Amino acid sequence: MNDLKSARILAIETSCDETACAILENGRALLSSIVASQMDIHARYGGVFPEVASRQHVLSIIPVVEETLDQSNLTLKDIDAIAVTRGPGLAGSLVVGMNMAKGIALGMNLPIIGVNHLEGHIYSSWIYNAGESAPAEPEFPLMALLVSGGHTELNLMTDHLTYKRLGSTLDDAAGEAFDKVARLLGLPYPGGPSVQRAAERGDPLRFKFPRAKLDNPYDFSFSGLKTAVLYVVNDLKKSQTTLPVEDLAASFQAAVVDVLFHKTIQAARDQNAKEILVAGGVSANRALREAFQSQDEFKVHIPPFSLCTDNAAMIAAAGYYRYALGHVSDMAMDVQPTWPLS
Repeated sequence: MNDLKSARILAIETSCDETACAILENGRALLSSIVASQMDIHARYGGVFPEVASRQHVLSIIPVVEETLDQSNLTLKDIDAIAVTRGPGLAGSLVVGMNMAKGIALGMNLPIIGVNHLEGHIYSSWIYNAGESAPAEPEFPLMALLVSGGHTELNLMTDHLTYKRLGSTLDDAAGEAFDKVARLLGLPYPGGPSVQRAAERGDPLRFKFPRAKLDNPYDFSFSGLKTAVLYVVNDLKKSQTTLPVEDLAASFQAAVVDVLFHKTIQAARDQNAKEILVAGGVSANRALREAFQSQDEFKVHIPPFSLCTDNAAMIAAAGYYRYALGHVSDMAMDVQPTWPLS
C-alpha cells in the first residue's frame, strides 16, 4: 500500500511491565525505540506484580518519552500522530500510557490512535531500522500465529487491519505454559528463556508428552501438556533425587513447538495463505523459529528478537496503518484490559 500518506508516529506501550516509546516513519522505518524493562523487579515475585508495574510506569514514562525524542533528533513538532496501547493488558499499567499519550496529543493538537496490543505484535513484521534497505512487506492473505504469555491464536489476514480468528487456546496460552513448567522444574523467571536454555542441553525425545487433539483443528490446548509434565516430575521425585531438568524442558518445548508449527502450516494450506507471520513473545523461542525457517512451503515473517517482546515500535506500526486508513480515536476513549483482536 505505497499510496498511503506519509506520517511520523510516536507510540507509547505500557500494557504490562515494559515502559516503551518509539517513533516510526510511514509504518515501517524505525527512527528510535526505548524500552525500560521491569524484569529484575518482578523476578523477586516470580511473575508480574500489577501494582508494582503501574507505579514503575509512572516513574519511567516521562524519561522514556524524552529519551526516544532525543535518540531520533526530533521534537514533538515533527510528529504527526500519537499511538498508544489501549489493551489488552493490566488496567493500572495501560492507564499510565493512555494518560501520557492523551496529554501529548492534547498539548500538541495531534490525533490519537488507540491500538490493540495483539495487532501491534502482528505489525512488528513490517518494521526495519531507518537507514537500512527496506525488506519486502508481508503479502496478503497472511496466516498470523500470535503466541505469547497471554494469547495463542491463529488469524487469517486478507488485508491491513482485517482479521478472521480461526482458532485460539482453550486454556493456557503457550507462554503461560512455559512459565508454569519453568516453576515445576525449578527454573527462574521469566520461564520462556529459562526453559529454552535448559532445553538446548536436553534430549527432546526422552519423554513423550501429549499433543492435544481438538474438534477445531485450529484451536490449542496446553493445560493437559502442563499436567503431564507435573505427573512425570512427581513420579521422578519419588524414584530419584535429581530431576533430569534439561530433558524435561527439551521434551516439553518440543511438544509445544510441534503443535504450534503443524497447526499453523495446516491452517495456511487450508486457507490458501500466501505467507505466514509469527509474532508475540514466544516467537523469540529459537526452536520455534527454526521449525518455521527450516520449511520452504511458505515464506515466513518473524520479527527480530528485539521486537518479539513488548515494545512501542510495533504499536507505532499498527498505529500508522490505522491513522493512514482513517481509523483515528476519540480523546474520550478509555483503556480496554480485555480486548480481543477479532
